[in-house]
Amino acid sequence: MEKQFKPTLGLFDATMIVAGSMIGSGIFIVSADITRNVGSAGWLIAVWLITGFMTLTAAVSYGELSSMYPKAGGQYVYLRQSYNPLVAFLYGWSFFAVIQTGTIAAVGVAFSKFAGYFFPVLDMKPENALFSISSLSIYPAQLLAIGTIVLLTYINTRGVKEGKLIQTTFTVTKLLSLFGLILFGFLLAAKGEVWQANWTDAWTMKKMTADAETGFIVPLLGAAAFGAVAAAMVGSIFSSDAWNNVTFIAGEIKQPQKNIGLSLFFGTLLVTLIYVAANLMYLAVLPLDQIANAPSDRVAVAASQVIFGDVGTYVIAVMIMISTFGCNNGLILAGARVYYTMAKDGLFFKKAGTLNQFAVPEWALWAQCVVASLLCLSGRYGDLLDMVSFVVVIFYVLTILGIFLLRRKYPNAERPYKAFGYPVLPAIYMIMGLSFCTLLIIYKSEYTWPGLLITLLGIPLYYLALKNKSQKDDGVV
Repeated sequence: MEKQFKPTLGLFDATMIVAGSMIGSGIFIVSADITRNVGSAGWLIAVWLITGFMTLTAAVSYGELSSMYPKAGGQYVYLRQSYNPLVAFLYGWSFFAVIQTGTIAAVGVAFSKFAGYFFPVLDMKPENALFSISSLSIYPAQLLAIGTIVLLTYINTRGVKEGKLIQTTFTVTKLLSLFGLILFGFLLAAKGEVWQANWTDAWTMKKMTADAETGFIVPLLGAAAFGAVAAAMVGSIFSSDAWNNVTFIAGEIKQPQKNIGLSLFFGTLLVTLIYVAANLMYLAVLPLDQIANAPSDRVAVAASQVIFGDVGTYVIAVMIMISTFGCNNGLILAGARVYYTMAKDGLFFKKAGTLNQFAVPEWALWAQCVVASLLCLSGRYGDLLDMVSFVVVIFYVLTILGIFLLRRKYPNAERPYKAFGYPVLPAIYMIMGLSFCTLLIIYKSEYTWPGLLITLLGIPLYYLALKNKSQKDDGVV
């Protein structure tokens, strides 16, 4: 008898996977780049609110799809049911090639970088390089990142309960830490004059340079302002992504028709509120130019030094290490279920579609681990993640369009949960998502075309997979 997934995760566990997968290192860093792009307090908060609204809207819309198809694979399954196997495969391929694995790599290296505050050898400085080949250098930090990925992969091969324990523990810890940072920031370090200065002329959009001495460039108006918002949102969308990871493990969630939709709503709402509160705290503690020009974009470190003094650097370093470790656990746990489902469809390595004695897809977990580890060594994962922001949002838009298509294709299908605000809110998300992607094409083409090419590379791979599947079905192979 074929092994089946065991439903062992409750609503709280699922919500912790949503929140834990979303909160990595982004909230501690990306506000610097956002501020440089929009140049004002009002627009800094607006970018986070727009991203939060999009995330929440998408999450409550996905609830309908998750209630219709409470199976492992999540978004891959929704795209397959709404369109065809090719569209689903292109998503799955992009997911395996860079979206999930690249995120795991980036989060792993972020863990190592902040561990460098305690162990200087982990600083990614030229003198710490173990060896260099041409432009490629290998650092101890990268090896530590790989070590954490291997460790978390191994833990998750031992069963979903082990992964659940780590996820819940680390997510609760980092939520409490973030709450503490925000609270102490307002209570101990908020300055009325800093807050007032930041909110003076709060809605005049400006392009800020990376050098505090050169100040502002001319105010941004008209089309340039839209481009600036789109460029700024690359960071906030990256920080708010991975909320859909819980849909990938639907087969292991108790009462998935109900609990997945609820966990998506509660998890994304919680994280959105924390993100906005954290940025309001930054504006109460740091002048705008210090946010924009924080060393290495580490805004949270700069804020923590004001709040806690010299020890603040180490406080944030510990917080980010906890945050990234827990985040990677959620990403590793969830990602392998997509490859499992693809394998079941005959569109991925056959071994990825098997479960081990602990009822988890061990082979798929290790395959994901290998690709993520290689991306750690490549040093190009950051570039890749920027490139796929465009692709990620395109697939989100296609998935939400799928709600409309499925209502037309299967009007009488059972829908235990229906998309909140349908058809208005899903339509608004699609308009906002397409606007974001269009602006990126116009103003940040370097973010779009490479990501699109990675995705389109999946087309020949799909037909190759189909050919192999057909040969196996015919007994040729």
